[in-house]
Amino acid sequence: MKIVLAPMEGVVDHLMRDMLTQVGGFDHCVTEFVRVVDQLLPQKVYYRLCPELRNQGLTPSGVPVKVQLLGQEPDWLAENAVRAIELGSHGVDLNFGCPAKTVNKSKGGAVLLKEPDALYSIVSAVRKAVPQGHQVTAKMRLGFDDKSLAIENAQAIEQAGADSLAIHARTKVEGYKPPAYWQHIALIKAHTQIPIIANGEIWTKANAQQCQLESHCQDIMLGRGALAMPNLAQVIRGNQQPMSWQQVKQLLLDYSGYEIFGDKGRYYPNRIKQWLGYLKVQYSEAQSLFLTIRSMTRSEDIVAVLAQPDTEHASESNNPLPIREHSGA
Repeated sequence: MKIVLAPMEGVVDHLMRDMLTQVGGFDHCVTEFVRVVDQLLPQKVYYRLCPELRNQGLTPSGVPVKVQLLGQEPDWLAENAVRAIELGSHGVDLNFGCPAKTVNKSKGGAVLLKEPDALYSIVSAVRKAVPQGHQVTAKMRLGFDDKSLAIENAQAIEQAGADSLAIHARTKVEGYKPPAYWQHIALIKAHTQIPIIANGEIWTKANAQQCQLESHCQDIMLGRGALAMPNLAQVIRGNQQPMSWQQVKQLLLDYSGYEIFGDKGRYYPNRIKQWLGYLKVQYSEAQSLFLTIRSMTRSEDIVAVLAQPDTEHASESNNPLPIREHSGA
């Protein structure tokens, strides 16, 4: 079983990748997307989104990182893919899943799932440009408006030469609403030979096992679930119990002074509030903490709150909280 940390635009940056891979359990990570339009992007763009490139494409804990590209022009994507590889990316991933309206309006992300031929052209151009020995992978959803082209899209990506395919088990229109339709991944798998990684609505070990059962895939990708339970990958592997709230609080505190490759965490107040939005799915204390800090704008004020003893739950500090199941399990 391989477990991949999903790309999440505006959420899983290099600081979060470092923290989650230090907690452990991930085989590799995929970056937030690099938007490619009509030019070969300068090196600084890649170093900004993937500073791990300065560390042989590895997080400080040694987990490989793969640059993700998003765009619609095959030739420009191919040129930028070569640049990413030359800078040290461990392969290149192509984004055919982003549901953001602004991205889709400019013919990027999930809107390309309406055009299997476009998928083929993009993957084929990138695969031909990227030297052998370096993987070209893709991520897609089950479709845009519906699932009618799901198999054809996956076959186009496979026939164009992709090495593997991650599938988020919902359409663009379905967004992130439960459930995830893991059984549709199994249908795609029955009509392709490409290695498939299942993604969507995996919040617990039980979810992961059910996803594997229904999708017929051993490999999985974790996104929101890993933010809601930072050691989810280790829990799924059977190496750990879910983190206690006190351990999670320490991670939040550590994040305040985090520095990696000379870059400190930016927008700390907003990022902590954002992270608490995911954590409250698994930890009830996260909601009360959010209410306490939601009007705070200074990092030092938030750190002071985090540093206070959590007396209400002190007796439970070494015990994991009951973990909630979710629709789609």
